[in-house]
Amino acid sequence: MTPDLTALAGAMRDILSKARDVPLDHFRAGIAVEAKADESPVTRADRAAEQALRAAIAARFPDHGIYGEEFGGDTQGHDHLWVIDPVDGTKSFISGHPLWGMLLGHLYQGRPVMGAVQMPVLGEVALGGPGFGAFLNDRPIAVRQGVAPADAFVCINELRRVLLADRPVADALLGAARYVRETADCYTYVQLAAGWVDGVVDHGLEPYDYLPVLPLVQAAGGVMTDWDGNPLGFGSDGRVVAGSPAVHAHLLEVIARARG
Repeated sequence: MTPDLTALAGAMRDILSKARDVPLDHFRAGIAVEAKADESPVTRADRAAEQALRAAIAARFPDHGIYGEEFGGDTQGHDHLWVIDPVDGTKSFISGHPLWGMLLGHLYQGRPVMGAVQMPVLGEVALGGPGFGAFLNDRPIAVRQGVAPADAFVCINELRRVLLADRPVADALLGAARYVRETADCYTYVQLAAGWVDGVVDHGLEPYDYLPVLPLVQAAGGVMTDWDGNPLGFGSDGRVVAGSPAVHAHLLEVIARARG
């Protein structure tokens, strides 16, 4: 059955609220840190938060699929699939920086239809999907329109990764707009959807990083693709560019020219 977007948004808010305090209870509390196989950090807060989100989803939608960063899952065979990043920004989390978030996305027949970013420390929830709209704490939001690319504010997430992987692209991006800021993690997509910045370039992401924020950006009037302009899905390579339509097109051109 095609999801009722209003009901889905309400369920998403409720699921996130039930898990909000789980990572907060560990924040700035001297939590132990482990390294995954790829050397990225993980804590018991990541695992406990995902377990709480999974339990809240399963209690409400026992026949839905779930795919999460910490415990995986089957991405096939479900009309309804939830995608979870329990603590997006674990490096921020373990260093006491407040801009880490909890990501929750919903796919229907493989298409992202609703996504949310919960920022527990800030007390904010950004939520949206095409046909539903985009909201920050229930206030409508939209990407900023009419800003010339030369006057734009662009965030480069994971600049170090971009420098190491593709120095010409990094150099080109640093001169691609009036304001360019090195950033990280999910909040830059909230800033984009709210009209506070005009573009985001990212590198090294996984599906649980970008699929939950994709519907939010789209609902706010933005465009979000891979670096070649292709739609994002489970098979994407983790290089992402997002922005208002004009800034997104400009950033794709900058990247293409830099890559020759």
